[in-house]
Amino acid sequence: MEDQSQLAERIMDQVADAIIYADRMGVIIRWNRASTALFGFSAEDALGQSLDLIIPEHLRAPHWLGFEAAIAKATMKLQGRPTLTRALHKSGRKLYVEMTFAIVKGEGEVLGSVAMARDVTDRVERERAATRAA
Repeated sequence: MEDQSQLAERIMDQVADAIIYADRMGVIIRWNRASTALFGFSAEDALGQSLDLIIPEHLRAPHWLGFEAAIAKATMKLQGRPTLTRALHKSGRKLYVEMTFAIVKGEGEVLGSVAMARDVTDRVERERAATRAA
């Protein structure tokens, strides 16, 4: 029987959604295969980098305000609720992603945050095209 950490690794690598864990400073510590597929950066490219890697320039200031507040308060407004936002692909292309966020706590302290993301670019572009056509 596999131990729990090996099982957790298998789950992380095999889920369809991108899972990104960042420490309290916003440094990427975990990056699963789906993150590579979505954002184009390998784990080697992403690990140890700032979350700015996937955040479009115009969204960085509001992102960091929210991130720092969430870390300080150990809670976030969007906790568990999907939100539509923009993200950057390695190619420079902007994506529409639906993300959910959570604060990760251990022994009474905030360790970091986790985000789960999926690409919804095609859906958003179809909806916008239908709205323009109407």
